[in-house]
Amino acid sequence: MSALTASQTPAGTLPKKRSRFWAKMRKNPAALLGGALVLFFVIVAVMAPLMPIVDPTATDWLAVRQAPSAAHPFGTDEIGRDVLSRMIWGAQASLLAGVVSVAIAVCLGVPLGVAAGYMGGWTDAVISRVTEALLAAPFLILAIALAAFLGPNLTNAMIAIGVSAMPIFIRLSRAQTMSVMTEDYVESARAVGLKPLVLVRRYILPNIFPPLLVQATLTIATAIIAEASLSFLGLGQQPPAPSWGSMLNVAKNFLEQAPWMALYPGAAIFLVVLGFNLLGDGLRDALDPRDH
Repeated sequence: MSALTASQTPAGTLPKKRSRFWAKMRKNPAALLGGALVLFFVIVAVMAPLMPIVDPTATDWLAVRQAPSAAHPFGTDEIGRDVLSRMIWGAQASLLAGVVSVAIAVCLGVPLGVAAGYMGGWTDAVISRVTEALLAAPFLILAIALAAFLGPNLTNAMIAIGVSAMPIFIRLSRAQTMSVMTEDYVESARAVGLKPLVLVRRYILPNIFPPLLVQATLTIATAIIAEASLSFLGLGQQPPAPSWGSMLNVAKNFLEQAPWMALYPGAAIFLVVLGFNLLGDGLRDALDPRDH
């Protein structure tokens, strides 16, 4: 990773880095595909209230488990609700869960990781042991346990997923901070008496941001799968509010009679997770300072 920060970079270097970053992204078809998929689902989620679609909670007992048709392009579910409408509104829950969960993990994990890497000693020992204890439990098992303890709703599911993902960012930010701390310009800044908070803000955070961004993008995909899993188990978004995971939970009972009930939410989860993974891999390649 480059040891230079914005304040130390010669004039014109940052624009060159940005142009090199976008050049690498444009040359990576997988990253472009991932970005297009993510952008598509974000637009769908944001524009859901403005789209001319039926109420996702409205029932029609005369159209129960109706196959896809002109009136219902994705068919209807077990009580006659439009699957397409529920898919569009369900995108909000899934993307919100992914973004908010990772934001919680970053806000909790990065300060702890930076503190452990910067301060060392007993602070590092305590934070590292707690992190290892959390990592001892599988991610999804820990998220399920926390969600069950907090109560079944989307907010508690996001908190549970965020706390479960927090150790990833503690370890990453700790390792990156310890790496940056060995650079000459950081040692010089400490020698002249620069305050710790100023040093962290000016020198450490800008240099550890790229790997954190890549990890956050990849973790959003994991968080979306986790939210779908919790909703499938009844611990996430609660009926009648739409969620891809809760739609799959209902659809499992009608796989033979109405396979479209499972096909579309399953495909949506697959595509959005694929998009974030491809985008994360592309960002990792584009931000790699060793690739010139």
